[in-house]
Amino acid sequence: MTETSSPDAPPDEPAGPSASVLTGWRALLPDLAPWRASPDFRRLWVAGLITNFGSFLTFVALPVQIKELTGSAAAVGAIGAVELVPLVVFGLYGGALADAWDKRKLIVRTEAGQGVLCAVLLVNALMPDPAVWPLYVVAAFTSALGAVQRPALDSLIPRIVAHEHLPAAASLNSLRWQVGGVAGPALAGVVVAYAGLGWAYAVDLVTFAVSVALGVGLTASPASKEARRPSWAAIAEGARYAWGRKELLGTYAVDLAAMFLAMPLAVLPFLADELDADWSLGLMYAAIPAGSLLVSVSSGWTSRVHRHGRLVVLAALGWGVAIAAAGVAGNVWLVLLCFVLAGACDMVSGIFRGAMWNQTIPDELRGRLAGIELLSYSVGPQLGQVRAGGTAALAGVRASVWSGGLLCAGAVGLLALCLPTMMRYDVRTNEHAVRLRERRAADAGD
Repeated sequence: MTETSSPDAPPDEPAGPSASVLTGWRALLPDLAPWRASPDFRRLWVAGLITNFGSFLTFVALPVQIKELTGSAAAVGAIGAVELVPLVVFGLYGGALADAWDKRKLIVRTEAGQGVLCAVLLVNALMPDPAVWPLYVVAAFTSALGAVQRPALDSLIPRIVAHEHLPAAASLNSLRWQVGGVAGPALAGVVVAYAGLGWAYAVDLVTFAVSVALGVGLTASPASKEARRPSWAAIAEGARYAWGRKELLGTYAVDLAAMFLAMPLAVLPFLADELDADWSLGLMYAAIPAGSLLVSVSSGWTSRVHRHGRLVVLAALGWGVAIAAAGVAGNVWLVLLCFVLAGACDMVSGIFRGAMWNQTIPDELRGRLAGIELLSYSVGPQLGQVRAGGTAALAGVRASVWSGGLLCAGAVGLLALCLPTMMRYDVRTNEHAVRLRERRAADAGD
């Protein structure tokens, strides 16, 4: 006789141990609620996936081309220095623009501008004797356009996604980025080695064209009624708000320390050479996004975490330790494993930083705060490239990697001690989260 479930069991829940295991696995899968509920989120997600894939091709091709033309680790690290000033200036002003202008128009126009810059890289790569200076010029202008665009993208998400779905949206957006981050660098290593730099830039150009076409279809997103005209006074207002929110300051400081002290990307071409594994360069670039991808595809658990600040700190500590281990490891496969672990930690930190930002910052300040957030998670990697390249030139490639990881772990531990407000943060009781949740509920009712 075939066994049947108890008549008292819920009809939609199969009985038995296997059902419990199945339910447990499903709880780990990404929450697709934002994808199902918001057509604009779906369109933005697909556009981001396509353009991120192409951008990672250029992300690998550009430092490789500078390495081939100069042979200098410092010259590769200088990319970060060139990108830094536009990132700071236009990131802050881009936040003010995002609050005052239609976000859709801002996103589409900056995306088109980045496509034009990619075309410049393609033309330069196809010349008989490619020049070095256009690579730095394009890097600077790309940084400026990206800095203007990112606050608009970040501040658009809370408008098109329900408040309770924002952590899930952060996980899905991270998943999108990681898919491109794994496939793009891995393919770029092959494309650059066997087809040439021009093909990498050409594919990136095509992805920008497709992304612009998708962005045009987004619903208009005009400025809120409370928005101020873009000005330095408006930027200062956003900075004062951020300064008054110590838990937000903690997320900025932790991420800045982690990325500045322990971002090894600038020296990866030289690390691959030192390990006698030139073939592994694409895998090295892909390893950190691969670790992030593993967290993203199993991120269902993140919706059940409430003390986000603690996870940000613990994950940043894990990032530093994993990077330090990568600098010590002498086997290329161990190095790749360490980078995968580092990427997983970085993803956990990113999910909960994004949740703290999106669930507590009011709409009329979202763009300006997104500009400040941009500095925290972008200036760090840019300065980190300079630090990594400079340290490698002075002390060696391996020392540059492991010393940065140890410094990161120490700095994050010190910040955790100095910022108890971040460690106590609980989304269920935080006054800013409660206020914004009630406001979103009232707006939905109206």
